[in-house]
Amino acid sequence: MVNINFNDSTFIIAEIGVNHNGSVELAKKMIKSASDCGVDAVKFQTFVSEDLVSENAKTAEYQEKNTNENSQLEMLKKLELSYEDFFELKKYAEKCGLMFLSSPFDFKSVDLLEKLDVSLYKLGSGELTNFELIDYVLKTNKPLILSTGMATLDEIKETYDFIKNKDGLVILHCITGYPTSFEEANLNFIKTLQKELDVPIGFSDHSPGIELPIAAVALGACVVEKHFTLDKTLEGPDHKASLNPEEFKAMVDAIRNVEVAMGDGIRKFSENEKNIKKVARKSIILNNDIKKGTVLKKEMLSIKRPGTGIEPKYLNEVIGKIANKDLNSSVILQWEDLE
Repeated sequence: MVNINFNDSTFIIAEIGVNHNGSVELAKKMIKSASDCGVDAVKFQTFVSEDLVSENAKTAEYQEKNTNENSQLEMLKKLELSYEDFFELKKYAEKCGLMFLSSPFDFKSVDLLEKLDVSLYKLGSGELTNFELIDYVLKTNKPLILSTGMATLDEIKETYDFIKNKDGLVILHCITGYPTSFEEANLNFIKTLQKELDVPIGFSDHSPGIELPIAAVALGACVVEKHFTLDKTLEGPDHKASLNPEEFKAMVDAIRNVEVAMGDGIRKFSENEKNIKKVARKSIILNNDIKKGTVLKKEMLSIKRPGTGIEPKYLNEVIGKIANKDLNSSVILQWEDLE
């Protein structure tokens, strides 16, 4: 079983899906561009059109709007790739240093991906209650990433309980909307899943920008999946709800910055902060010249920057102390000046 250490960094998936528009050459260009963005994996969709939808299945509103197709079957036939196509794309993805993934929608597609020897499986939200397909994937003994769009918490827990061996299981919070509005994103559900399920939790995002995946990582998401396109104006069901290369690169860079910024939860001080501390903190300072043996009174003292002397919190301890040498006005008091 492939081992992905989610403690090291967020596993970022560029969801090419069907944005290749049935073209292997376009798919290769997308793989190369995704690699340049710094992602960990590219993901496609593998299906046998006739096994996925019935003849009478209508397209979703956003699909019809973006493809001018009202038949799911006709739309999907144009987007279906062969085993030879996927073999070529997997080889090319690995040449670009990326993991090749694809979401299967039927048994034949799982068999195809097994022939390709994929490292892990990703099932889309529509398969959450498809226990037959989930079981078929689990029998490969490979890790499974599972999206949860359109599902209640009870449905998610039911599927979670169905999967007896949780080793290698990752659950993704997901809102199935193309695009997903900020109002419906409900990122705090990530924390709910972290509390309710004893597996890593990630985020599959369909929002129009890059803000939500970045926020999800700050909430602890270990996997981020986001649709990727070279051109949002291309014809196809998912291009408009995808990020272009410039946006995707900005998202990846921001996620990596957030990872570094999260730290380990232990308060430490950089040299930069230590130096600023000396300037920004305050010390106890003399208001006037005093002679050796003078007993310090409150009216002789002020609290001013810099913070290189006795800290202000010790003011009451300094009052009543005796100067052990002559001291000039504005001197920053040190404990060695007192007895």
